[in-house]
Amino acid sequence: MILRDHHGHPALKLAFAMLLSGTIGVFVVQSGLGPIDVVFWRCVFGAAFMGAWCLFRGYFRDLAWRGVGMAILCGVLVVLNWITLFTAYRLTSIATATIVYNASPFFVVLAGRLFLGEAITRDQLVWMLAAFGGVVLASGLLSSGGHGEAGWAAGTAITLVAAMLYAMTTLISKGMGHQRPEITVFWQTATGIVLLAPLVDLSHPMPAAASWGWLLGLGAIHTGLCYVLMYASYSRLTTSAIATLSFIYPLVAILSDWMVYGHRLTAAQITGALVIAVATLGSRLGWRVGWPRGYSRAG
Repeated sequence: MILRDHHGHPALKLAFAMLLSGTIGVFVVQSGLGPIDVVFWRCVFGAAFMGAWCLFRGYFRDLAWRGVGMAILCGVLVVLNWITLFTAYRLTSIATATIVYNASPFFVVLAGRLFLGEAITRDQLVWMLAAFGGVVLASGLLSSGGHGEAGWAAGTAITLVAAMLYAMTTLISKGMGHQRPEITVFWQTATGIVLLAPLVDLSHPMPAAASWGWLLGLGAIHTGLCYVLMYASYSRLTTSAIATLSFIYPLVAILSDWMVYGHRLTAAQITGALVIAVATLGSRLGWRVGWPRGYSRAG
């Protein structure tokens, strides 16, 4: 079973982290701020949480400056990733942006091929093509429900840019050696503060006092608690368990978007979401495609 008692319930920790992550879109929208302001305050509260955590755990004692430099570079991409994804929430919907964004693992594969010369198997290529077919369906652009306007198309394109930024971040992260991920997240959020501070009007009053609660949640819960839970679980779970539990995130995002804002997916979008889910699982778990008899997969 995936949810087994093993070293402090790692599967339950990851499931809880994914459940919390699925609510991030609601926190972003409810804050009432623009994407740049939201990301800035997320970095402020996230850096405070992760800095305190790393200090308490003694993770700052052994810093590798090469790893810090790579983390700062990743921080630039992470900040851009968050801004583009949060912008897509407003142009499309939380559910649609989340589903399309979940094709990001395939951009990692493509980036690995382009920049690291990593091979792509024919099975991976099939799953990749299937996933991008799912993206077309999940975007809602082919539906007749009025989603074909320019804003919706722009939102879908921006979501794909966010997925590409995620892929670049993943590749760079491979060069960080054994640096603890909590340290990496701290430097990423600290980088975000420096980058976005000149762009944020700190003298402008907050739209509502409640905004502070949503922003604090983005930093402490979605950036702090979720990352700690995820990193505490990954090394103790199998790939299949991680791949399966990861789908809690888009499921909760879809449900929260429907329950809070009344956004329902069309039949085509649901089909696209299922195609992306199956393709992602197939790629991550190494499922083989049934090739015709006599067909040479090597040639």
